[in-house]
Amino acid sequence: MGQIWLSRYAWGVLVWNALVALFGAYVRATGSGAGCGSHWPTCNGEIVPRAPRVETLIEFTHRATSGLAFLAVLALLILALRTLPKGHPARFGAGLAFLFMITESLVGASLVLFGWTAHNVSLERAVVQMVHLANTYFLLAALTLTAWWASGGAPLRHRGQGAVGLALLLGFLALLFLGMSGAVTALGDLLFPVRNTLEALERSLTPGEHFLVRLRVLHPLIAVSVGLYVAFAGYLVAHLRPSEKTRLFAHLLAYLYGAQLLAGLVNVALKAPVWMQILHLFLAYAVWVLFVLLSAAALAQGARRVELGEGGGEVHRGTGGATWKDYLALTKPRVISLLLLTALLSMIIAAQGWPGTGLFLLVALGGYMMAGAANAINMVVDRDIDAHMKRTAQRPTVTRKIGSREALLFAFVLALLAFLLLWWGANLLAATLALMGFIWYVLVYTLYLKRRTWQNIVIGGAAGAFPPLVGWAAVTGELNLFAWYLFALIFFWTPVHFWALALMIQDDYRAVGVPMLPVVLGERVTVMQIALYALLTAMISLMPLFMGELGLLYLVLSLVLNGLLILKSLALYRQPERRTAVSLYKYSMLYLALLFLGMAVDRAL
Repeated sequence: MGQIWLSRYAWGVLVWNALVALFGAYVRATGSGAGCGSHWPTCNGEIVPRAPRVETLIEFTHRATSGLAFLAVLALLILALRTLPKGHPARFGAGLAFLFMITESLVGASLVLFGWTAHNVSLERAVVQMVHLANTYFLLAALTLTAWWASGGAPLRHRGQGAVGLALLLGFLALLFLGMSGAVTALGDLLFPVRNTLEALERSLTPGEHFLVRLRVLHPLIAVSVGLYVAFAGYLVAHLRPSEKTRLFAHLLAYLYGAQLLAGLVNVALKAPVWMQILHLFLAYAVWVLFVLLSAAALAQGARRVELGEGGGEVHRGTGGATWKDYLALTKPRVISLLLLTALLSMIIAAQGWPGTGLFLLVALGGYMMAGAANAINMVVDRDIDAHMKRTAQRPTVTRKIGSREALLFAFVLALLAFLLLWWGANLLAATLALMGFIWYVLVYTLYLKRRTWQNIVIGGAAGAFPPLVGWAAVTGELNLFAWYLFALIFFWTPVHFWALALMIQDDYRAVGVPMLPVVLGERVTVMQIALYALLTAMISLMPLFMGELGLLYLVLSLVLNGLLILKSLALYRQPERRTAVSLYKYSMLYLALLFLGMAVDRAL
């Protein structure tokens, strides 16, 4: 009974500390941090202030609730030591929580003693504000783990986690970075209020403005990037460490982060009212706690590790001797080449000329690395069906030159480096869009759609439509209607291209149970769908002409290319055989390359 009572108490302490932290945010948002002057632990030199102002009452109440939180964590440590046996992980968690409770108190005291409150706009205040947020996150993480372990959660297994451990570590760092950027943004909202969103954007981009104002514009993009990654990491971890708990936490994490992004948009639209800031922070704390719980469930001793074949599956380890050529093969260079070309040509289209050699090469490298990382994960997930298809039987994950663990680690490192390279060399928007394409291909197409529905390539194929957006954003720092037409062009082109391939190798897909369109609905429906998408592709390709973005050169070229595309689609419709499918498949690649090249030349001239 003692441990049951302890677990309930531990969860209660976690909730109480989260509420105290939220009240601290209320103190900051209302400018009440100087309510007790520069005195600590007394308030204006008194233990209990007499005839306090509203600001003094708010700050004093926060200190009182913080003191109760300190005592609650101390009591949790004492109870854990008295109730649980030596070596129990909850004892370690409680000790860690008490350590962070001490540092939490010291950081809070420094804000008061050094005058980093109210309307102080110094760099030091911003830095300490970020440290304060990070310490609060660490405290909540320690309390969450303590409650989890006290409730019967297994200790963590640190070794042998491979890509799962790296994915979770990156998730923690990303959420921590997001939280700290949010703390700075909230401070900027307090000290430099704006009348509307447009004014906030204009001031953020104005040289000479205070750094708190200029940093404000980055937080929404960071939030989207981190949200994409956290959802991706959650579902991938649930796939590689399958259990009821990991799947539940992954789903909740994605839904909750979506709610947090929505709250962030509302917060910006309403000019950051206090109540909205508190709600936004509450959702941030909830996302953090859920990520900690997901990590605890995934890294627990006894958790099944799919990539190593545990739990009844075949162990998938590399045989050794892999060369750089094998790792290059993991990235599927031939698949990437065409879509990378669309990204690079989109840069020329956006710049209406040469975008600069340095930027061009950086986007080429970063784009290749991000797409290659997605392809490497795809090879790990699909290695069971790849082994039974002639086209994919020699992939390094099938021949076991590279094991699943090594391939996943390679993919995560590649994706991380790609994101940082695109952010550094281009901008955060380009890096975020590349990350979107990566996650769409892995989560939406590979893990969810590919083995479930014949619409897999229609919806999942959107991943291949992101490269033009990346190239455009790298040059301009924004996306206009022309950029989205480029996205739509590849989106509608993909079924034409891929279903022609699917017709050629439909027997392989049928043998491994992948529901590609020819397998599910037959050749006749497939060729009808190809013809329909060919017409849609042609219509989309002509839209920039009506916008006045392209001229006569592109008009002539597009009419020729689209005419051939429609003719070859109709030829396949009349004679749905391998010869006409191969012809359309090969031409579709030439079509896309020449169409983008024509746009680039037309815009440059």
